[in-house]
Amino acid sequence: MITASPGARLTRPETSTASDWRQLWRDAVTDAGELLALLGLESLAERLPPADAGFALRVPRGFVARMRPGDSRDPLLLQVLPQLAELDDIPGFVTDAVGDMASRAAQGVLHKYHGRALLIASGSCAINCRYCFRRHFPYGEEMAAAGQWRQALEHLRQDSSISELILSGGDPLSLATSKLEELSRGLAELPHVTRLRIHTRLPVVLPERIDAAFLSWLDALPLQKVVVLHANHANEIDASVVAACSRLRDAGATVLNQSVLLRGINDDAGTLAELSERLFTAGVLPYYLHQLDRVQGTAHFEVEDARAQALMDTLRTRLPGYLVPRLVREVGGDLSKRPL
Repeated sequence: MITASPGARLTRPETSTASDWRQLWRDAVTDAGELLALLGLESLAERLPPADAGFALRVPRGFVARMRPGDSRDPLLLQVLPQLAELDDIPGFVTDAVGDMASRAAQGVLHKYHGRALLIASGSCAINCRYCFRRHFPYGEEMAAAGQWRQALEHLRQDSSISELILSGGDPLSLATSKLEELSRGLAELPHVTRLRIHTRLPVVLPERIDAAFLSWLDALPLQKVVVLHANHANEIDASVVAACSRLRDAGATVLNQSVLLRGINDDAGTLAELSERLFTAGVLPYYLHQLDRVQGTAHFEVEDARAQALMDTLRTRLPGYLVPRLVREVGGDLSKRPL
């Protein structure tokens, strides 16, 4: 472990209001050298790949403030810091690991599973996770929000079997609330769509996004509402995240969490148990624990299936059943997530 130099301190941002989330987004750290300097880890700069390994670094300063200064193995840092290993060409690791493009049904619409359609609402994220399964996705051509959501809404209109709409991305909450209101006006004309599911990392990495305008929109939706968060480690969940989760529940949303099993970050039964406990304290139920999607540039995060299954066996002995997430893998062409 590399320790911080004497006096090295991570400057925490001043307490901010919920209305300035866009400014906090703009102020994110986008330079790896600056990130390392904030943590007193400048000596790691020589290990960085050139040009962020083709995938830009982005991390909100509030998330940086949850990292441990001087700790080169901090589990939050390792999720966002570019690594030379991302440049390795590993057989079996491809650009579209889960068959997204094969399931394209309209512009920005993925239709893989019965009764559910997924919209690529945005290509933007407040944080760029290095293991991202859509790090190579062609967002420029595939954006459901383009043209006032017309193609997406038309696909939904033509298929009355779709009862659940999933907003994904990127991160759908990167969109202005007015853009989400535009979508919900279109959904009002589709009585067969009765449930809205939002997959988002923003309440965890930029909880200020859960502001009054967004909550007013969410509360007024005449649909069942599910918000699926993404946290991989208990250290991601501080008081601001707990407050954001409370506001989501008060607006009528069921709040779940999905994680990715990541080598060196959360591939430990104690770490996973602590995450489940911290989530439940925040009023969030563990949902899925995903085996890594084998996307090009992410092989150094992979945990073998046998180890993953052993971790789950241990978790079942430590936690009540409702706090044990389901271990799954997404396989392109399958009609559901594949349990392991």
